[in-house]
Amino acid sequence: MTKVRALSNNEIAVDDTFADLGVHESITSALAEVGIVHPFPIQALSIPLAVSGSDLIGQARTGTGKTLAFGVSLLHRMVTLSDGEKPTHGKPRALIVCPTRELALQVGRDLDVAGKHLRMRVLTIYGGTGYDEQLDTLEAGIDIAVGTPGRLLDLADRGALDLSAIQVLVLDEADEMLDLGFLPDIERILRKTPSSRQTMLFSATMPAPILTLARATLNKPINIRAEGQDASMTVPDIEQFVYQAHDLDKPEMIARILQGRQTTKVMVFCRTKRAAQRLTDDLVDRGFPASSLHGDLNQQARERALKKFRASTISVLVATDVAARGIDITGVSHVINYECPDTDATYVHRIGRTGRAGNSGVAVTFVDWADVHRWKLIDESLGLEKGTPAETYSSSPHLFSDLDIPEGTRGRLAGASREKAGEARRAPGEGPTRRTRRSTESSGDRPAASGTSGEAAAKPRRRRRRTRGGVEVPPAPPTQD
Repeated sequence: MTKVRALSNNEIAVDDTFADLGVHESITSALAEVGIVHPFPIQALSIPLAVSGSDLIGQARTGTGKTLAFGVSLLHRMVTLSDGEKPTHGKPRALIVCPTRELALQVGRDLDVAGKHLRMRVLTIYGGTGYDEQLDTLEAGIDIAVGTPGRLLDLADRGALDLSAIQVLVLDEADEMLDLGFLPDIERILRKTPSSRQTMLFSATMPAPILTLARATLNKPINIRAEGQDASMTVPDIEQFVYQAHDLDKPEMIARILQGRQTTKVMVFCRTKRAAQRLTDDLVDRGFPASSLHGDLNQQARERALKKFRASTISVLVATDVAARGIDITGVSHVINYECPDTDATYVHRIGRTGRAGNSGVAVTFVDWADVHRWKLIDESLGLEKGTPAETYSSSPHLFSDLDIPEGTRGRLAGASREKAGEARRAPGEGPTRRTRRSTESSGDRPAASGTSGEAAAKPRRRRRRTRGGVEVPPAPPTQD
């Protein structure tokens, strides 16, 4: 297995462009239209090798541009392999396998941007939605399939997804697919594709089972690592703060952090779905435009929350780890770990939602008293040298100074801001709460208030007749107080 390594980000010349790497002109022009001209190290290292047809294992920290590294290479290969002419069979010629729906959607969007002038037919395939639209699109013919293992394998077993024409296959975030138990599904998918395909595997970490899979399925792969052996797993541009916090005080602390001078978009990660929803409701009640993202929500609700967050309709996204992988949202200034993450890998992937693509960011981690030992293990494993976290409350002066929170800030917004947060929380098409006709009509059953006019006030109240054994019972006389 050949290895290629960049010792530092500076080793790649900043003047290099995607055109210098030999990428097809239609792709470079599409990227330039959205301001993407210079490649990141993982892209500069992998693209020249990938466009030549070599199998690759790409390793780089989260947020350093792995998606375009394989996306640009894949699009270039599809153009050159077909000499600019699309086959008429309609079977997908490229397949990208992702661990989560959100990451698959993100990859699909990036391919649409980079392949804008190629008119590639990209279909994103994932569970949680109906089959009809996906089946109809497959029948019409596609060029690239992007999807999660379960739904891809389901459609392939049905015969709706024909993988016999795959020329380029990509496994994205392979270590996450291992963690989620997708490895057997991946092996079955690989067996349905031609052995002559080009295969690229990209991941932030390379555990032993992934390396075993790579050796078994890739053809003389070149291993690319975009930093030195001594590089930190976390992005250097992320400023990290760790506080020992009381569970009951955390919502107040977050509410004050959200009002920091440098705070724009914030992602808060919770350990459980219930905790994520409870915190979201609390923040909305405090007046902050927030939404949740967790497994109890259907796919439409999850996509709606991400869309609002991208468009800055809401500024706070409270999520479980379903969103920790591959979600690339511009302008996330802060990531907050509501509880101490379970592992160092979880910590790395969570805070990697900020400080992406060369931007700076802030990561804040709350550690409960019972989790201090777990945090120390993470700290030692990643070489963060943070030590024992300082005991911190919502009123602690160092919280205000660390996160540039204006003095006197409280954890509840003014009334006008609270109304705005309520509007942001509603789904598209929902208006403000109104009294329905039914509720209005039922109010006529109550005695009219003084000064009430109209038919409802004039209409006498209808009484039910009481019977006993078929004989009407007279009403009881009024009591005297």
